[in-house]
Amino acid sequence: MTGKKHLEAKNKIDRLNRYTFVEAAQLVLDAAHVKFDESVDIAVKLGVDPRHADQMVRGTCALPHGTGNVVRVVVFAKGEKEKEALDAGADVAGGDELVERVQGGFLDFDKAVATPDMMVGVGKLGKILGPRGLMPNAKLGTVTFDVATAVKELKAGKIDFRVEKSGIVHAPMGKVSFGSEKLLQNIAAFFDVIQRLKPATAKGSYIKTISLSSTMGPGVKIDPALVKDLKELAAA
Repeated sequence: MTGKKHLEAKNKIDRLNRYTFVEAAQLVLDAAHVKFDESVDIAVKLGVDPRHADQMVRGTCALPHGTGNVVRVVVFAKGEKEKEALDAGADVAGGDELVERVQGGFLDFDKAVATPDMMVGVGKLGKILGPRGLMPNAKLGTVTFDVATAVKELKAGKIDFRVEKSGIVHAPMGKVSFGSEKLLQNIAAFFDVIQRLKPATAKGSYIKTISLSSTMGPGVKIDPALVKDLKELAAA
């Protein structure tokens, strides 16, 4: 049954209005009245055509305050690099035996890192890891010999994202418990990366629409023209 407070907060949201980032963050927090700590997610419609390789927007972002989620990381590495990964906080690390374990059905992890010399073996897991978004990727910093840094960044809340066929990018921005200030700082860091990834071939308006929502709450639309003020806002 929907609570009275939730209904009141929902009714405050004008679906036709475009709010400021501050207003949107507060409205999302006000609408969150379930018993668990909801995630706060952002959806951004970009003026790109992902069917063209030169308009594919994909990248990573180290959120200042992380996502609030516990991230389970596995590392495909051998010898000293395996030890280095475990010392850095990896949940599981190993070489060919870990590849075989994943082939056998082990998927109890959220992110995967691999050293370049392990990619021949890890490549065999493409059909398993690929559809789940778990395949290590050099462009995302998850195929590297610097496994310690990769593990620490992922544990700290580094996210990766890519534009969908519809031109929309979805990404987690934190938890309701973060409060508006931390959420706004995460959002500012995210848009800083999004803007730097703008394809040279993208025509017209790049950031078309923005919507912020909690797991169980309604979406709140934000005026995309206000992205330019985010850095100053987050620093305030």
